[in-house]
Amino acid sequence: MDIAAFNASAKNQKKANQLLYKRWKQKPPKQLDDLFHQAHDTVFEQLDCLTCANCCKTTSPIWYQRDIERAAKAIRLKPGQFIEKYLRLDEDQDYVLKSSPCTFLNTDNTCSIYDDRPTACREYPHTNRKKMAQLMDLTFKNTLVCPAVLKITELVNAQLNNK
Repeated sequence: MDIAAFNASAKNQKKANQLLYKRWKQKPPKQLDDLFHQAHDTVFEQLDCLTCANCCKTTSPIWYQRDIERAAKAIRLKPGQFIEKYLRLDEDQDYVLKSSPCTFLNTDNTCSIYDDRPTACREYPHTNRKKMAQLMDLTFKNTLVCPAVLKITELVNAQLNNK
């Protein structure tokens, strides 16, 4: 995966995509869900996240208490120790990683706590969730992080332009 090329493309399309996502908030929720889910399945049949891992290299998921407890147990730490060692509170008072890339990202782009990773990682990039209309702001932001989301955006836009 050529991350530099992706970053240039995402930046180049940023304003146009921002307008698309703003318009898409007005679409019928069921239609948006169907379009995103179909595009999600199409893209992920072709794309392997392990060739990229840009999300793990550049952003941090929110860690909820259940995520902290699960990951801490997996690496044999108490939740308080896990928080002290790996997490910080952000401006929204959510726990996030102290640094990036993710501490748990291996050199081959696999996750050392994959089975015990946070819910936000499990669900990323969130393009196959219900009620996509409620996730338009987040999904737009993810066009700047995830090549799959950028491609999904292109497919959804093509479908909407064909209707």
